[in-house]
Amino acid sequence: MKFDLHMHTRRHSHDAQSDPFDLVRAAAAAGLDGIVITEHDHMWTEPELAELRAFEPRLVILAGVEVTGRGGDVLCYGVTDPFALPRGTAWRELTREVHRQGGACVAAHPNRWNQPFEKLVREQDAELDGIEVMSNNMDDELRRRAAELLKKYPKFAQLGNSDSHQPDTVGCCYTDFDAVIRTNADLVAAIKARKGKAMVRG
Repeated sequence: MKFDLHMHTRRHSHDAQSDPFDLVRAAAAAGLDGIVITEHDHMWTEPELAELRAFEPRLVILAGVEVTGRGGDVLCYGVTDPFALPRGTAWRELTREVHRQGGACVAAHPNRWNQPFEKLVREQDAELDGIEVMSNNMDDELRRRAAELLKKYPKFAQLGNSDSHQPDTVGCCYTDFDAVIRTNADLVAAIKARKGKAMVRG
């Protein structure tokens, strides 16, 4: 199943331009099977998601959260209590809390903005489940470095995402999962089992 697992809307992310319904419309047009909305430090509620699901019932629509962690952003999936993941939390505590909640955590756009990714993982003893290896906001050099990280850390799942902030980028990169994903639990299991392959729409 084709999923874009990193996207923002203007409803809850100050730097996004996408109307939520335009985002969903764009995801369907891009041929995706599902999306995960990951606002900055905010998670969509089930009633909000139900509204989008009714609008486009062909899509699996889930919510995660992109937490602004100490040193960099972490995509958190399968979270049950986003309030336990405050902005500025160190990766050690953040990843352990996500796992306590039964979720999975993936480093967003590693090494972007000169982030010392490996140093952070080592010094903060982060329990990451994977890394984003391509997105609209990762240039060729960042993608190359992410591919090298996968070789160095084979336990990491690989995710391809759009990191969309406007509808025209939805699905430009995505993750093709060799798994059926209908729920957050399905998604977490697929990430932890490294069932996904990062892809570029083309």
